[in-house]
Amino acid sequence: MSRIGKKAINIPGGVTVDVSAHGTVTVKGPKGTLTQDVNPDIQVKVEGNDIVVSRPTESKRHKSLHGLYRSLINNMVIGVSTGYKKDLELVGVGYKASNQGQVLELSLGYSHSIFMALPSEISLKTETPKGKNPLITLEGIDKELIGQVAAKIKSLRKVEPYKGKGVRFVGEQVRRKAGKTAGKK
Repeated sequence: MSRIGKKAINIPGGVTVDVSAHGTVTVKGPKGTLTQDVNPDIQVKVEGNDIVVSRPTESKRHKSLHGLYRSLINNMVIGVSTGYKKDLELVGVGYKASNQGQVLELSLGYSHSIFMALPSEISLKTETPKGKNPLITLEGIDKELIGQVAAKIKSLRKVEPYKGKGVRFVGEQVRRKAGKTAGKK
C-alpha cells in the first residue's frame, strides 16, 4: 500500500465532507467550500470521523493516483478548517510592493512598475516595515492556487546568486556564489 494513500484523513470539527456518486468530493468548513473531481477508479468513503481513500489494483497508475487524491483531499480539509498562508519578501534596493484591493503593484528594479491582478479567493496584504524588506502576504483556502500565485510573483524577479536580490519566501535559503576576484601581476 501507498504510505500516504493508506492513511485515513481525520475530519476536524465544523467540517463536512460529501462524496457524490460521480466521484466529486465537496468539503465545507468555517473558511469556505472546496470541490475536487476524483478519478472513477479511486474510491473515497467517509467512515465515521475519517475519510478513507482506496484503490482497486496494485498497478503503478492506481498507486500514484491513490496517494495523489489522498493528498489533495487532505489539503482541502486543512484549507477549509485553518487555511493557508505564504509570505514573500522583496530583497533589493528600491524594491517596493503595494496593493489596491486585489491589484498588486511591484517595483522590482525594472523601468516600469508591474501590476498583477490576483484572484478573489486570495486575500492580499502588503507591508513595508521600517528598516526591513517589503513583505507580501497571501492567504486563502486553496493550497494549489496560493502556491501558483506565489510562484508567479517570484518569477517576476528571480533571486540572483551573487547579491541575493529578488523575490523570495520568508526564511528561504539562497545559495550564494563568490564574485570575481582581481588577480595580482
